[in-house]
Amino acid sequence: MVKKKTSESEKNTENSKEASEKEEIKEPGIQELKALIEAEKDRCLRLSAEFDNYKKRSTKENQDFKRFANEALFRQLFSVVDNFERAIDTTEENPENKSLLDGVKMTHKEMLRIFEKFEVKTLKSEGEIFDPNFHQAVTQEESDSCPENTVIKELQTGYTLHGRLVRPSMVIVSKKSEDKVPEKEQENTN
Repeated sequence: MVKKKTSESEKNTENSKEASEKEEIKEPGIQELKALIEAEKDRCLRLSAEFDNYKKRSTKENQDFKRFANEALFRQLFSVVDNFERAIDTTEENPENKSLLDGVKMTHKEMLRIFEKFEVKTLKSEGEIFDPNFHQAVTQEESDSCPENTVIKELQTGYTLHGRLVRPSMVIVSKKSEDKVPEKEQENTN
């Protein structure tokens, strides 16, 4: 009997060693699983955030497409409005064509009203400082009446569609007179 108790105690000792070894094996396994779960949670959150960003980007692109879909049509209509403006300028000089002038003015006004309805706005250029983002300088003229790099005359109207430049204004820009030599330079040359 003593032998059996010893062997049973040995078995219990061996069982407890095996159990502790299994626990040691299980504990790192549990830690690995916890880390894996955390990694998957993180990946899931990132995918969710990426999908939300994709939805927002798609919505914005769709809205921009709708807002600017008519841009090509408006580009074509700008030349029609330019021709109306030329007709008004030349007909105003001749009072005989008053009824024709009135009709052209009404049509021109209606076109501009349609532009406003679709958020097409004209750029105000004359008297403004030259901005290459909105103006296309055709030439420069010497001027003492206004500061340098100021738009003296607008040759063709510029337009924006929902705040985006569609056509820049063609302008004439002022520059300093070269004929006048500053007094300091005259003194230095004498």
